[in-house]
Amino acid sequence: MSDATVNVRYMVDDVARAVDWYGKHLGFTPTLNAAPAFAAMAKDSLRLLLSGKTSSAGRPMPDGVQPAPGGWNRFQVVVADIEKEAARLRTEGVNFRNDIVRGPGGAQVLLLDPSGNLVELFQPASL
Repeated sequence: MSDATVNVRYMVDDVARAVDWYGKHLGFTPTLNAAPAFAAMAKDSLRLLLSGKTSSAGRPMPDGVQPAPGGWNRFQVVVADIEKEAARLRTEGVNFRNDIVRGPGGAQVLLLDPSGNLVELFQPASL
């Protein structure tokens, strides 16, 4: 991996299902698959770590809080045509959190992975 690689960890309910979803819909490639506990996937300079309940990242914190999927943190997948990509993903049955939102920096829409984690499709205003 290069120094420019960014690692993002998502807690997921089902590692195998998450691997299939990220590969099929967003073009990620598995680099390590130790399902049901853990998998790593890559796309460009992003290394996505998918951790299940039996992974080391799934262990309870000292205060008893159990790591779980969801929340508002997310990574972006930059696209050239957000309308086209959103339409393709809808026909593939991908769940969306919202409709496309446009602002001065570009357009975005939020996808939900099978565990409820967010992924943002983003089209910069300059594209």
